[in-house]
Amino acid sequence: MYEKYLAELAAKGSLRTLREVVSLGGRAVLDGVEYLNFSGNDYLGVGGEEELRREFLKEISNTAPALSAASSRLLTGNSPEYGGLEKEILSFHGFSPVERRALVFNSGYHANVGILPAMADKGDVIFSDKLNHASIIDGLQLGQAEYFRYPHLDYDALERRLTDAEQSGRYINKFIITESIFSMDGDAADLRRMVEIKKKYGAILVVDEAHSVGVFGPGGRGWAAQQNVLEDIDVLVGTFGKAFGSVGAYAVCRPDAAEWLINKMRSIIFSTGLPPLNLLWSRKVLQTVSGWDDRRQKLLENAAFLRRELARMGWITGGESQIVPVIVGGDMETVELARFLQAEKMLIFPIRPPTVPAGKSRLRLSLTAAHKREDVERLLEVFSRWK
Repeated sequence: MYEKYLAELAAKGSLRTLREVVSLGGRAVLDGVEYLNFSGNDYLGVGGEEELRREFLKEISNTAPALSAASSRLLTGNSPEYGGLEKEILSFHGFSPVERRALVFNSGYHANVGILPAMADKGDVIFSDKLNHASIIDGLQLGQAEYFRYPHLDYDALERRLTDAEQSGRYINKFIITESIFSMDGDAADLRRMVEIKKKYGAILVVDEAHSVGVFGPGGRGWAAQQNVLEDIDVLVGTFGKAFGSVGAYAVCRPDAAEWLINKMRSIIFSTGLPPLNLLWSRKVLQTVSGWDDRRQKLLENAAFLRRELARMGWITGGESQIVPVIVGGDMETVELARFLQAEKMLIFPIRPPTVPAGKSRLRLSLTAAHKREDVERLLEVFSRWK
């Protein structure tokens, strides 16, 4: 029944397929061929850290942690390793257990589809940046609160919406949600301005730091920490599946808000917990990466160099992070460019609607601290030979 639809997707260059890829830090193997990998989110190169993995496996060799939770956290799946990791998260972000509580989830998607529907109810209103991740959009749609999507990074428009909401007298609670570093554009939210706005209108501010923690801020504590507004974020969402090279996600919020999520958040209530082995690995990585300031500096310097040189060559790019978009436009042209780069052993995939807006198909160049400057220069040389 889907043949015609799939054929139409293929004709437009929009057909997606699954591939078996072995990631090796800044490199990857696909179909037996090694590529420079510019498509992953292993921003600190944890995936290629064999020595760190060996050290971890040695540490746990006498404990044999379980490989499954076999139950939700509210039944028998809340292993002691959860408590240890959640304490480590608070320590990493510089909070005491009196100030905040951390909650670990199975993934960033689980976090974002669950937090807002649990916290914002009928009679509330949510204001979301128009380019927020699909998981946030799905969370908006699953909840009962009214929501509005304001133009990307347009804080004047956000204030107008909030003013209208306040004057209408229709809403009980007001929420604002944003990514800190946006996943497809690599640009950053002005969290200082957003904190001013949330205080002015008495709103609750939720910030998704998925592409920021590990990379920005002192010790990798994220963009909010770099902008010195960490304590003003009501709910901070982080992930282990990117810079931290593990699996799962977390939220840091006030203790009463955490208790509310435990009681109301469907994606935590009805999901089997994470295996203790994964929780221990996440804790090990958190303890390690705070000392990797040299990697963070190298990563951001290489990204700035790549962005600057691409712009000099005439490519449309942007952002200010380790994510460097190259805006191509049409779906088929983007696919063709990706194929050209792949033929030159650059693992880069086309990003097309609905992941990005129509007419904004692109290549999303994602750098890691495992990339050397000569890797970036090699990529630029290949770009220079595109027709």
